[in-house]
Formats: sequence, C-alpha cells, structure tokens
Amino acid sequence: MVEADPYVRETKPGASFALSGRSESAERGHLPVRGDLAHIRLAGRYFVPHYAVPMPHAVTMAKPLRSAPGEEHEAICEVNAGETFNVLDIAGSWAWGQLGEDGFVGYLPLDALAQA
Repeated sequence: MVEADPYVRETKPGASFALSGRSESAERGHLPVRGDLAHIRLAGRYFVPHYAVPMPHAVTMAKPLRSAPGEEHEAICEVNAGETFNVLDIAGSWAWGQLGEDGFVGYLPLDALAQA
C-alpha cells in the first residue's frame, strides 16, 4: 500500500490553477511564506516564484528563532534542543523554516541543526 504524501494536494480532473484575483496576505511569523519562497502546502493559496518541500532537522542546542538571518535581529521565540525545525531555505550559515508543522517561522543558525 502506498502512503499518501501530506504535501501533495488531491485535485479533481479538469481542475485549474489559474492566477485569478489577489493572493492572500500572510501574517508575518505564522506562515512559511516570504516574497520569493513558500512551503509547498501553500501552493495555490499564495503566489511566489518558488515552493519548497520542508527538510526536517533536529534542533541540537537552544537558540532564539530570529526574524532575519543574523544575531542582531529580533528574537521571535526560544527554540529548545530536541524540537523539529522544518528547513525551507539555507543561505550562508542560516536556515529559514518553521518550527514543527504549524509553529513560528524564522531563521536559525545551521550549527544548531542536525538532519533528522
């Protein structure tokens, strides 16, 4: 038996994904979407140039989740060791993603993550 992929949305024959109307606005910090990239589960709801399938990582040391890459940026919340961080993008020494499946979205340093 083939397991259903949670990131693939079932579509009906003849369904259309036409760009019509305005895309939804995302509340900053709560949805994994930014101007250039979004979580694959948001395809069809938010229009961005690229969509990514999350790569689960284990948090190896407590660190603050940041609003932007860099220690000088605002801390959104504290992330504890052992939590899952779903990485959607890596740039330099920072990863952008979401805490668990529906947690806060932000940046963590790569040295605080290990592939799950």
